[in-house]
Amino acid sequence: MNYIKFSTSYHTGKLQSELTEVLKEEWPLHFNTRDFNGDWRSISLRSASGQNKDIYAHPDVTYQDTPALGLMPYVKEILDSWKCDKEAVRLLSLAPGSFIKPHQDQGCSYADGQFRIHIPIVTNPEVYFTIEDERLHLAEGECWYMDFSATHSIVNAGSSARVHLIIDGIRNDWTDQYFAQHGYNLSEKSAGVVHDEATRNGMIRELEQMNTETARRLIAQLRTEI
Repeated sequence: MNYIKFSTSYHTGKLQSELTEVLKEEWPLHFNTRDFNGDWRSISLRSASGQNKDIYAHPDVTYQDTPALGLMPYVKEILDSWKCDKEAVRLLSLAPGSFIKPHQDQGCSYADGQFRIHIPIVTNPEVYFTIEDERLHLAEGECWYMDFSATHSIVNAGSSARVHLIIDGIRNDWTDQYFAQHGYNLSEKSAGVVHDEATRNGMIRELEQMNTETARRLIAQLRTEI
């Protein structure tokens, strides 16, 4: 299952009102410049250092709320409603005319024990998310799980920015029950795809830059293919 559109939706007026305040803060350009064209920016609501501008993954740390989250009490309610541990929580803004190239984020499948949730705060009809050749439009206030270990890309062909709330969570019994209620097969295992040498080496280089426990575990798995 590459994605789930959950039955839960959130109040777009509250989300957009809180976003107005956070837009006054500094949003760093996304560090992975090879994977996008245009302008893709982020601000952290939970980060390893507790700072807004810390948008990097860090190993062996407890993630902390940032001052930006203090400006978004409704978003804090949303986070608390997900009864699981959270790592990074960010807002990601994709400017008009920008696109994120097809790529894979290893270790971001629910079957791997971690998951990523997208909640669109502002978007437009010309924003499309493509995952394994299936094109989706995520509407404001909706809540989606995406298997980011699958090939995916995003295009903003509209005239306004797209801003999503992104939650990185850790799988537990509560999330198992919630995912199962929405059709997820809990017996599903990681795909275990064997990669060609060039792809494997490129993935290892990118994972080494992330320098997290999950990244190191995935590097070890990839090296077993050699």
